[in-house]
Amino acid sequence: MPQLAPKSTYQLVALPGDGIGIEVMAEARALLELVSQRIGTSFEVDEIECGGKYYLEHGRTRDWPEGAEEKCRAADAILLGAVGWSGPDGAPVMMANGKMAGWSPVIGNRTHLDLYANVRPIKCLKGMKHGISGKFSTVWGPENVDMVIIREGTEGLYSGIGELGIDKATDLRVITRRASERVIRAAFELSRARGHGAPGDGKKRVTCIAKHNVLQGCRLFVSVFKEIAKDYPDVEAELAIVDAFAMFVLTQPERYDVCVTTNMFGDIVTDLGSVLQGGMGMAVGCNVGDNHAMFEPIHGSAPPLAGKDKANPMAMMLATGETLGWLGARYGDERLTRGKRAIDVAVTELVAAGAPLTSDIGGSAGSKEVAAAIRTAVGNALQ
Repeated sequence: MPQLAPKSTYQLVALPGDGIGIEVMAEARALLELVSQRIGTSFEVDEIECGGKYYLEHGRTRDWPEGAEEKCRAADAILLGAVGWSGPDGAPVMMANGKMAGWSPVIGNRTHLDLYANVRPIKCLKGMKHGISGKFSTVWGPENVDMVIIREGTEGLYSGIGELGIDKATDLRVITRRASERVIRAAFELSRARGHGAPGDGKKRVTCIAKHNVLQGCRLFVSVFKEIAKDYPDVEAELAIVDAFAMFVLTQPERYDVCVTTNMFGDIVTDLGSVLQGGMGMAVGCNVGDNHAMFEPIHGSAPPLAGKDKANPMAMMLATGETLGWLGARYGDERLTRGKRAIDVAVTELVAAGAPLTSDIGGSAGSKEVAAAIRTAVGNALQ
């Protein structure tokens, strides 16, 4: 990624989407405004309606406005809330072309902006309580959960190629050498950059997650993985069959440093991995390419929670921090890097203090109270 000169004003696109996506995006924008005041830079935010509800309310022809794709391409970075809505029958809203209403801002942006690396940090903060079988307890800690899963973001089963019939449906899985090479190389580079390795043994390690004992696409992915691993003799390379990984990531999380996999497998194992960090309310998705990036919480739009002040805003706040970190690296702007650090520390200290927290991680506070507490801590840190 070429480094550019710092800017006085950064152009952002905000895609609130549906449900709690709208609520957490409002908190993110308030956080951005605070950071802007403290670090002496500015963000010009173009907020664009999108998603299932937009599709229902605007003639059922598009899930975002004309020109939205071009605005995303021109932006320095994109913040996404969450998309997905239910129709009168309770089923997810689908567009006339058979795709989910909300496809354009999510899958469309990943594809059209070539956001090939979907980077999911999975780190358990000190004091985090997990809701296992309805009972909150501290099962994991930072000493054994600190990994990153990188999922290829532009092809696989999400290539959108398939057809639906009365008695038969097909989805074409596309795996190419080019896409595999760049996401696998990104995984090895990240392991080097992290430096500290897996929590259990301190080894820099990249784990390739696949189903190469059955699927041809995975055989190509693994073949490319083995080729690229030769360029990184300082990083241990290992293979894991996806179903076995699903067990070991929960029982031996300290083994993992950086993992890399294909699109659909990555979608599944990263949601599973979020359990290790307290659930989806803490989980961030960084969709990154060579020239564009989009950041999001991965919790979805959660329509039943909308308007109830129950959503955990931490994933959106952390995604805002990741946005600042990516921009800081791309533009060589230490002010933005300071902003990211302040957000990360604020969330970490809030979890360690045990309050205020939302109900999904054992607390009783509302979304707005938690977001306000984070902003206060960030403001104090950046004074």
